[in-house]
Amino acid sequence: MRKTIITAAALMCAAITVYPQMTLVDRGKTKARIVLTEDNEANRQAADLLQDFVCRISGARLDITTEPGNAKHVITIGGETDQAGEDGFTIRCLDGNASITSGGDKGAIYGVVTLLEKYLGVDYYADDTFTLTESQTVELPPIEHSETPAFRYRQSQSYCTKDPIYKLWMRLDEPNEVFVDGMWVHTFDRLLSSDIYGEEHPEYYAYFNGRRNLGNHTQWCLTNPDVFEIVAGKLDSIFKANPGKKIISVSQNDGNDTYCACDECKAVNEYEGSQAGTYVRFMNKLAARFPDKEISTLAYLFTMKPPRHTRPLPNVNIMLCDIDCKREVPLTDNASGREFVDALEGWSAISDNIFVWDYCINFDNMVSCFPNFHILQDNIRLFHQHNATMHFAQAGGTRGCDFAEMRAYVLSKLMWDPYQDTDSLMLHFMRGYYGDATPYLFRYHKIMEGALLGSRGELWIYDSPISHKDGMLNEHLLKTYDKLFDKAEAAVADDSLRLAHVQLSRLPLIYSELEIARTSPSVDVDAVKDKLELFRQQCRKFGVTTLNERNNSPEDYCDLYAKRFLPQDAKSKALGAKVIWVKGPSARYAALGETALTDGLFGGTSFVESWVGWEGCDGEFVLDLGEDKEFTTIEADFLQQLGQWILQPLRVEFAISSDNANFTTAGAQDFDEDRSPQVKFVQATVQSDTPMRGRYVKVSVTGTKQCPRWHYGVGHPSWFFVDEVSIY
Repeated sequence: MRKTIITAAALMCAAITVYPQMTLVDRGKTKARIVLTEDNEANRQAADLLQDFVCRISGARLDITTEPGNAKHVITIGGETDQAGEDGFTIRCLDGNASITSGGDKGAIYGVVTLLEKYLGVDYYADDTFTLTESQTVELPPIEHSETPAFRYRQSQSYCTKDPIYKLWMRLDEPNEVFVDGMWVHTFDRLLSSDIYGEEHPEYYAYFNGRRNLGNHTQWCLTNPDVFEIVAGKLDSIFKANPGKKIISVSQNDGNDTYCACDECKAVNEYEGSQAGTYVRFMNKLAARFPDKEISTLAYLFTMKPPRHTRPLPNVNIMLCDIDCKREVPLTDNASGREFVDALEGWSAISDNIFVWDYCINFDNMVSCFPNFHILQDNIRLFHQHNATMHFAQAGGTRGCDFAEMRAYVLSKLMWDPYQDTDSLMLHFMRGYYGDATPYLFRYHKIMEGALLGSRGELWIYDSPISHKDGMLNEHLLKTYDKLFDKAEAAVADDSLRLAHVQLSRLPLIYSELEIARTSPSVDVDAVKDKLELFRQQCRKFGVTTLNERNNSPEDYCDLYAKRFLPQDAKSKALGAKVIWVKGPSARYAALGETALTDGLFGGTSFVESWVGWEGCDGEFVLDLGEDKEFTTIEADFLQQLGQWILQPLRVEFAISSDNANFTTAGAQDFDEDRSPQVKFVQATVQSDTPMRGRYVKVSVTGTKQCPRWHYGVGHPSWFFVDEVSIY
């Protein structure tokens, strides 16, 4: 992608005082040089960044040296400041010279970023996209300025970080920069894999449901002394091979309720009042074995609640995750968030070394509307006030994700200083990134935010736009949103760059409209086809490659939509058929299933609508067509979504009858195991060359019943979901 520089003097003005304290460039000629007090990597990067942008502003290139020589004006970079902590800095400009001193790590770099941003009028927004004001004269005012970030580690998700300047500008960290050997979360299987040790030593692994459970996502038996010694030996080797790194994650595999419940582990956890009891004790032993290192571990799902008695040692880092919380209001204001807040308060009472992992986007439908900007500051401030020193704001920042560029910008600013105003940050970003479209897009955000709160709907990280079709995405509001985007596009029609920014940001609205349209039996089919083609073309234009964390592509989505959701020539003879349960679904799906299986509407990749689920069992039901009918094809539609423990069935059998008593087998289909993480729709189909005849059609489903060894839910019940039975 080409470098994008927006030079707009009316938009951005350099902060130049009438009485400059220091002149860097005078009418295109350099008047200062950059001096490194210590020529290390951070200082060198800081100097290069300053040199680069002063040259972009003025056309003049400041020299970088380790010797000031006879220079009249000098900017020194390096040295330490006692006025700032890790990643912090002090900037001084006095008596014709300036200095940037570091509080540690990347402090010098972030000092230069602040100098450019606050005093020289440069702003960075997205990959290769920034604003500055060109001037042949560059001056600095008197400065005495120190900053320390709220968190010593700040991580987000944004496709823009492939631009190295963007990453520095947003002051972001990456796990491989800090954690040894890529050992960052869910490391149990890497350290003590059951594929290697399990057959010979099943006692190393979690006992539950009456047996030891082996698999990629099972946990360890943490009271087994042999497990500790093997893991400690592994850590010793890893640290010796990576002498420059201090922190490692020793943390549970992904998946819920796969902890060990043997007598020893159970006794500890009952005493501690939490499954985290065995985990914290184990990590404390490792921390004592490696006192000069930091052991990071997850407080996630079953380990979220802190132990009652054991306190983590100072060099045990608690990575606390709020995965199950809703996002329409701050975490302090809803029931799901309150449970997390209780856990946060509990951990902060026993530890000042907390890493909060916060989830800031819809992972099942990343290219859909997710209006949560209004809660970001409150949540990040909450984390900071409760001893969190490290923070990961996971925002699913792929291209096309809901306002991905602005979300990453706002999150990075708030992780540095959570006491800034979110609306001000959004408006500052919008004016630089969207230009004259800003008023319309800001109104779009505020109307949707109000509609979400007014509807009292929940916002979930595995949400579907369909959940909001009577709330913030109702038909009247969708018309309002479209009008605002039309006005936004018209406002920047002569600015190709900003028009592209607006069109990219419109994709989540288009996707949400498509998802809602497929659930309505009466839509303008031609209009939906046009919108689908627009979505396809715009995704191609902007390089949008995935719609969810399972990497389902827009191309596949559009192809499936046309085939699966748009009206087809053939009409199912099962439409409106009565459903008779033989082995019925889980209780919460029974009422839905009475209509959803024969309403002609197919479910999407989220299982929050249309789908009917069975957990840990087989299923069987009969469709009553009302009278004998002839047909040649029977199809049943199933969902595979491994992340939600939804697996395709093992076998589906169909039988027909005229009296609901005597059934004749029509055929069956078996399914091979599929470990692909992509969300899939799977059809079970039987066809006959000669017409079949009957009033009743029985569908018998053999489910997997239990998650296999390779799955997140190893040893626990699995689901199967069906949404439509079609007969032709």
